[in-house]
Amino acid sequence: MSMSGQRHALLQQVEAYYTAKVVEHGPTARGVDWNSEASQQLRFQQLLRVLDSERGPFSFNDIGCGFGALAAYLQTNCQVPFHYHGFDLAPAMIRYAHEQYGHLANCRFSDAPASLTTAHYTVASGIFNVKLSTELEEWRTYMLDTIEQMAQLSTRGFAFNVLTSYSDRERMRPDLYYADPGFLFDYCQRHYSRWVAILHDYGLYEFTVIVRKEERG
Repeated sequence: MSMSGQRHALLQQVEAYYTAKVVEHGPTARGVDWNSEASQQLRFQQLLRVLDSERGPFSFNDIGCGFGALAAYLQTNCQVPFHYHGFDLAPAMIRYAHEQYGHLANCRFSDAPASLTTAHYTVASGIFNVKLSTELEEWRTYMLDTIEQMAQLSTRGFAFNVLTSYSDRERMRPDLYYADPGFLFDYCQRHYSRWVAILHDYGLYEFTVIVRKEERG
């Protein structure tokens, strides 16, 4: 199978997995494969540390937006105006997002990759966790390619989370991907910015990477 064919098959697997979750559980935390709404909101708090709200209004890409829970979180908690674009591979997720939050004038949702455009910030929550049967090297390549896309889409910074390789060994699952935080810190330092933070202290078996661009747009 060609590289593009492998990538297409990988994304199809991921889309099918999350479509099944949201069909079973609806627009809830479990519908996007999180254990609880509390843990989902804790992740949002870490990811949004990339924002510099003192700089005023901003634009925002959410890759793997699910049914748009982060749009609602921003709407409630953000003190400055923003424009949000949520993208998800699963059309079922986007249908729920339109149903839930389509009335918000500053938010839009799409399942078309071509709809992604440059914004001040880009985040991704949970999209690197569920590898299913994909080989580790192929999944890591997919992750790094996606991080590169996020960097290109962002003028001020980007953030993402990943399950940690420091998880309890007996609880680690073969269908999930666990990343080395040291590797990603070094990788993002070398490729994107000197201003990189690893958040590994918020009580979940994961970490969040914050990258602030040196060329601040």
